[in-house]
Amino acid sequence: MDKPTLIDQLDLEQIETNLFRGTSEDLGTPRVFGGQVIGQALIAALRTVEGRHCHSLHGYFLRPGDPKRPIIYEVDRIRDGRSFTTRRVVAIQAGQAIFNMSCSFQLLEAGLSHQSEMPDVPLPDDIPDDTDAMAARLEQFPPMMREMMMRQSPIELKRVEPIDFLNPVKRAPKQHTWFRARHPLGDDIAMHQCMLAYASDMGILSTCTLPHGKSFLTGLMTASLDHAMWFHRPFRFDEWILFEQDSPAAGGARGFNRGSMFTEAGLLIASVAQEGLIREID
Repeated sequence: MDKPTLIDQLDLEQIETNLFRGTSEDLGTPRVFGGQVIGQALIAALRTVEGRHCHSLHGYFLRPGDPKRPIIYEVDRIRDGRSFTTRRVVAIQAGQAIFNMSCSFQLLEAGLSHQSEMPDVPLPDDIPDDTDAMAARLEQFPPMMREMMMRQSPIELKRVEPIDFLNPVKRAPKQHTWFRARHPLGDDIAMHQCMLAYASDMGILSTCTLPHGKSFLTGLMTASLDHAMWFHRPFRFDEWILFEQDSPAAGGARGFNRGSMFTEAGLLIASVAQEGLIREID
């Protein structure tokens, strides 16, 4: 039997009117990847909405998810208005909430438009794939981590400024990453949004660790705490997207990170904000 793809895992099983069940991908880690829970929660909400597209979502990670257990997504149909629809989603494992999210949907309509300029960075064709860069220094990682580091992700990722997580150096809290879905996604706007929501949790938390010369491999306990995202315009995530990230502040064992997402042609299509735990450990 073929291994389930990320698209398979986003295709939730409906078990009641507002209840959906999802499974987790095996990443070789003891907890569920936060981006997966965001993407599945968004799919659950979308299954209760017709003719409208997500324009914003706001979520909180409450407990680590167990990748060996299914996740139940309960959708609360808070409001169906003339132009906007609001949903609340709670992700549940073993009777306890592990994540909750509010999201809003809107009919597509024309209006005033402006955007920030895309930063001037090398294009993806001029940057090596992150997996290739990782393979070049694979022997530096502990044996138990090598398989996890080389596992093929459903997302192609190319860092403009590479990070050496084993030997991090202090630098400004800014970074740029090109990414896209590894396989074609079809024409459903919702699938592109859910895949981008999944990918939006990939690496953004590392931005706030850069000024401190530390990483999750060198004395930091890290975890996503909350996550917000705004979709500005339709896009395709099977085409390259630039994820520009910065971190304005950190304190209280928490780091705050922001991100802007641009198409290769320079169109700003989404914005992200996330706060994460960055607790020093001995």
